[in-house]
This record gives sequence, C-alpha cells and structure tokens, in this order.
Amino acid sequence: MNRRLFIRKSAPGAVLTLNAFLSGCSKGAAYDLVIQGGTVYDGLGGPGIGADVAVLGDRIVKIGRSISAKRALKVIDARGLAVAPGFIDVHTHTDIHLLVNPQAESKIRQGVTTEIGGNCGGSVFPWSDKAAGENKAGLYSEYGVDADWKDVRGFFSRLEKTGMALNYATLLGHGTLRDFVMGPYDRPPTAEELEHMKQLVREHMDAGVVGLSTGLIYTPGSFAATDELVELCSEVARYGGVYATHMRDERDRVLEALQEAITVSHRSGVSLQVSHLKVMNPENWPKIDGLLDAVDSASKQGIPILADRYPYTASSTGLASFFPLWVREGTTGDFLGRLRDRSLEARLTAYIEDEGRKAGSWDNVMISSVQNSKNEGLVGSTILKAAQEAGKEPFIFMRDLLVDENGQVSVVKYVMSEDNLRRVLAHPLVVTGSDGYAIAPYGPLSKGKPHPRSYGTFPRVLGRYVRDEGVLTLPEAVRKMTSVSAAKFGLTGRGRIEEGAFADIVVFDPDTVIDLATYTDPHQYPGGIPYVIVNGREVISEGEHTGALPGKILRKTMP
Repeated sequence: MNRRLFIRKSAPGAVLTLNAFLSGCSKGAAYDLVIQGGTVYDGLGGPGIGADVAVLGDRIVKIGRSISAKRALKVIDARGLAVAPGFIDVHTHTDIHLLVNPQAESKIRQGVTTEIGGNCGGSVFPWSDKAAGENKAGLYSEYGVDADWKDVRGFFSRLEKTGMALNYATLLGHGTLRDFVMGPYDRPPTAEELEHMKQLVREHMDAGVVGLSTGLIYTPGSFAATDELVELCSEVARYGGVYATHMRDERDRVLEALQEAITVSHRSGVSLQVSHLKVMNPENWPKIDGLLDAVDSASKQGIPILADRYPYTASSTGLASFFPLWVREGTTGDFLGRLRDRSLEARLTAYIEDEGRKAGSWDNVMISSVQNSKNEGLVGSTILKAAQEAGKEPFIFMRDLLVDENGQVSVVKYVMSEDNLRRVLAHPLVVTGSDGYAIAPYGPLSKGKPHPRSYGTFPRVLGRYVRDEGVLTLPEAVRKMTSVSAAKFGLTGRGRIEEGAFADIVVFDPDTVIDLATYTDPHQYPGGIPYVIVNGREVISEGEHTGALPGKILRKTMP
C-alpha cells in the first residue's frame, strides 16, 4: 500500500504538500494538482460556482465538487478565494525584458499568464545588419543581453532557450517594418517597397506573430498613409490576424483617428484592436461620447472591433513625442540636430508652449526615466518644476535634456478624466491591457519610476473598479481579462476554466486583491494574489515566486 504524509495548513489559501512519497506512488497519481474549495469563475462571464479544479500535465482535466485529494501530488486549499483563468495582457511592450528577467515578476504576480508584445508599431524584429549591430551593442551595455537575432524566428528561439515564467505572443511592429524597408523618412513607399513590406508581413505571420501593430504618433509609422495600412492589413486578414493600432491622434482629432482605424478594418477585412482607448487633454474630454458611440456603431456594422485600456488616468510615453513629426523625422541624430538648430528655436518654443497649455500645465508631465546617471535626480520631477529649478523655459529645458540623453527620456502624463476612465472600463467592447512591461523591483529593470500599470493593472481593476466602486461585476471583469482576449488573438485553449483547456490559472482573494504600485513608488507587487499557475505549474505559490519557467511561445496558426 502506498503511504502518504500531508501537512495541512488551516488558513484559506494554504497548501496541502506531499512530504513523503514512497513505493512508486507518483506513478499512480491521478492529478498533479487539485485546487479545492474555491469559487470558480470560468472566464466566459458566468457566475462564480463552488468547485474543485484538477490539473494533469499542462491541462485542466476535471472540474467538479469534492474532487478527492488522494493520489494528487499537490493540493491548494482555495476556500474563500476566487479561481479564474490566467489573465491575458493584450497590450504590452514586453520583449527583451523576458531575456533580462525571465521570471516576469511584475506581470506574473498580477495573475498575468500571457503577454502580447510588439504593440504601438514597435517590435524587436526585423533588424537590418546595421540595426542589429547597434541594438546588440545597446542592449548588452544596458542590460547585459546578447542580442543574437535579426528576425522573429531567431527571437522566438532565444526566448525558448532562455525560458520564461509566462506565455508570450507578439505582433509585428509596423514602424519597425517600415524602417527596415524604407528607413525613418517621411515619404510613401515605392511599389517595390510596398510589396517587400507585404512579403515580410506574410513571412512573419507564417512564423507565428498574431498580427500587425501601428504606432501612428511615432516616427516612422506616422508617415504611412491609410492606403498603405490597408494594403498591409489585407495580408494580416488572410491569416486571421489582428490589427492593433495606437491611433494617429488621441487628442484633438481622436474621432477622426478612430474613423481611420475603422476604415482600415472595413477595407482590408482585418480584425481591429484599438489600443489604450482614451481621450487626452481636458479640452477633449467631452469627446468620449462620440468615441464610444463610434465603437458601438462600427460593431453593429459588422466591424470586428475591440479596444483595450489600463485603469489609470495618466499615460506614459517618450518626451520626444511632444515635438512635431517634422522635427522627429529621420534618425536620432537628425532629430537632435533640429533641436540644436537655433533658427528653429522660436518656432519650437511656441509649439511647446501650446503643448503645455493643452496638457493643462507642464506640471502635469513627470519625468519617469533617463539613461544618463547624472540626470537621475530629475526622475520624479515634473517638467515645470525641473525647468524652474534649472532656470530655463520648458522648451529649452526639454531640448537640453533630450540632447543630453540622446533622445531617450520617458515621461508620465496626467491628462485624462476619471469619469471617462470608468465609462471606458465598463464598455462591453473594451478589454484589459496594461501598456506596460514585465519588469522587476531588482536588477536592471528596476531603474526609474515607470508607470505603475506594469505592476498594478489587473489587481487595480479587480480591487478598485470591481470590488470598491462596482464599475464592473467580477464575472464580467474576469471575462474581459481572459476569454474575450483569447478569442480575439486566436489563443486556442486559453482564457477559460474548462476541462481540456490549458491550465493557466490565477487564485486570488476578491476581498483583498489590490494594486500597491504608485506613480512615485511604482516598483511594488500587488496584494491578494497567492497562486498563479502557468501550463500546469505553480509560478507563484503562497505569494512567492517558485522560479519555475513554464511559459510557451504562442504562435498564430491559420484559422
């Protein structure tokens, strides 16, 4: 007879651990893991039900009441806790971060089991020989990462070799693609260049990317006309992929920008994902009605449209984005050269003054990261405060800082409405996306004061906007974090708790789950998420990282 010794902890969420395992018991184990006594939210929007969940290998094999713990290698006591599919972060900028820190700390501790990177027009492939050399040197000097790839297959291979705590899928960045084929310049593609880009889209879809992203406020993607986007998205549509767009404008012309995105979807047949749906700057906040009406109208007309949003009223981007496109055209050297051009100073001063007015004040824009150690004291200061302390006008201060930092300065902008945010989060066609990174409060990824969304997006929705404010019900919030996103991006077998599905599971306390990261102290893990399971293996156990790296590359397959 097999002999087992279990140690039972009485507190909800405790683990029943197998300490003695004699006489070949493991060969007779029915399950690798049983989650007992929790309230299961299936991810499909149904109410929570009391049930146990059994896992064998990387799959959920049984759901029911009173699944026996006998012959289970491990049992999680989930009494008083919610059991849900692992969260899918549809909008991230995670890529090389998984090579720097495969533990994916800031995301896995939120319950995120799948990241979708390559958003806003930027991906870490394809790279020209020149770009590969520059990136190799830059990534090694900053992170100690040997960038030994040029294309998506090489990047996937590198991730698989390193291992990672969560699953990873990615889009192809249109800005990166355009730069690879055409360079960083404001001109239309020739027929040959357009065909080259289309061929590369096909090659990347064949390699498994889930679609194409654009960042139409960033160069060089911003130089693309609507027709170019339609041509490229037509190729994506043939594979059943997604077009995820950081629209051309999220401020004065946000309604026109959304219409362009809808037009691209209509003309190409591509599935549309509108990135971080928002209206920025106080004078534009009333446009939220027209924005949400346009989303509804497009859906009713058969456009396959979804949007995503993070639960904060501040955005984050590069300081350079405040400058006009004609200044940013070309290489970093071209951009910095124009900033130094004294003949342009009066024109740019007027432009930056107007940008500050639209933002409400330069006191609403905080410096969040720099590259040069001598400027680290500026991190956490607003542009207005830092400029005043330097005895400079905002444009002069911004110019000097960008030149000193080779254009690499990140900022957080407090320019959105809380009421608008609640309406967007509650909208049935909006899912959760962090617009953040998988980072960590230690090592190379702990620098600066990044937007707290990298640590807090999903628990903030569950804690503040579900439990505390009732903006969403818990079943609906879980659905938006799981099955809806999985279906949109073709992640078969993910995003639901059902027999046969992959065992990506998060166990959280609905009474205590909350974000703890703040704008001034962002490197803080959330609370109330004691267990996270990826492909059947515990990555977070009793709130601690196990060191397991069971994540997989999720490649797009033809529908």
